[in-house]
Amino acid sequence: MINSNFAPNDITLVVSTCTRGSAGLQSYTTTNSRTISGWTSVRVSRGIERMPSDFEVSFTEVYPGASDLVVQAGDEVEVYLGANVVLSGFIDAYIPSYNAREHTIRIAGRSRSQDLVDCSAYWPAGQMLNVKVDQIAKNLCTPYGITVNVAAGTVLGTPIEQLNIFPGQTPYEVIEMVCRYKALIFYDQPDGSMTIASGGEVAGNPASSGIGVRKASSGFKEGVNVESASFVSRMDGRFSDYDALYMGLDTLQDIGKGGNLIARIADAGVPRFRFRAIVAENVKGGLTVAEQRANWELVARMGRSMQVRLSTDSWRDSSGTLYEPNTLVDIDLPTLKLEPKTWLIADVTYTRDERGTRADLLIMPPQAFYQEPFILFPVSPDVNKVKNVNS
Repeated sequence: MINSNFAPNDITLVVSTCTRGSAGLQSYTTTNSRTISGWTSVRVSRGIERMPSDFEVSFTEVYPGASDLVVQAGDEVEVYLGANVVLSGFIDAYIPSYNAREHTIRIAGRSRSQDLVDCSAYWPAGQMLNVKVDQIAKNLCTPYGITVNVAAGTVLGTPIEQLNIFPGQTPYEVIEMVCRYKALIFYDQPDGSMTIASGGEVAGNPASSGIGVRKASSGFKEGVNVESASFVSRMDGRFSDYDALYMGLDTLQDIGKGGNLIARIADAGVPRFRFRAIVAENVKGGLTVAEQRANWELVARMGRSMQVRLSTDSWRDSSGTLYEPNTLVDIDLPTLKLEPKTWLIADVTYTRDERGTRADLLIMPPQAFYQEPFILFPVSPDVNKVKNVNS
């Protein structure tokens, strides 16, 4: 959402009072819309693995009552950086304070997806049958007024035959489970909606997945637009050899060429022997998932072992577009002994305070965000085999 009435570098809150309605669960009305600017400091944080997005702003008055600022916890809010909305949600906390020199107001809030994390899933039937992931997400998000979109090119896969929702489970827990099952990722958008996208093939090309929905028009180059940077390269989370194992209860299947070993893969980047075994449940699809899981362990651990943190003096790339999560970006930081790379913005925090305007970013290889394959219903088919024999 863009509001051309706001100056390019202003931080603006559009706040409205909420009153619960009677026409449905998510029904509420908003009144007393007001626009507030002039903040002395602001922090807005978004990320692929950060749900909900959150913000905190502060404002200093000369003395109490010097401003007509009226905000209360529970208000609906849109946070704008310049003309671009970066967060739509609700105010969690309104914190006025004072000392001998000043009167300060702090406001903290989170995006609409906070209700998916805080609240319980509302689905009185308790069960969904033959439903695809996007419809499951819509069913659970609708009571909280959150829309669900599917990124272009995303393959949702076949419907899930049966999904049981247990009392107390949050919508986020259920959606995370079924998305991981289908190798999908999901994250909130500035307008408060949720997007589902492909999580990437375990050993495939990230350019063909939902990882990296676009590429920034300009990257980060040492001596040009990087104020500070650090690079972490770790080995403690990586292993040289991964074995995928099938641990069944039917030991007769271990005879001959069957055995428990399904697949063995190696990480050539690990300089010494470090072994890790990946065990799959003995259920339908267990053999395939075990091999996929071994590949995921190698690729994801390698991706997360390399992280760049940097600060730049602008919230936007050369085209004027905000740096956003799930965006590919070129980095060229020779002092860190790092070859030029095209990696992914995992997390971004927009900040303005006494130090000026800056964006703090966490950048990692795209493979770090491939989804872990797993089995949705880990029940033992050995029991079913016994029942079939007895019948």
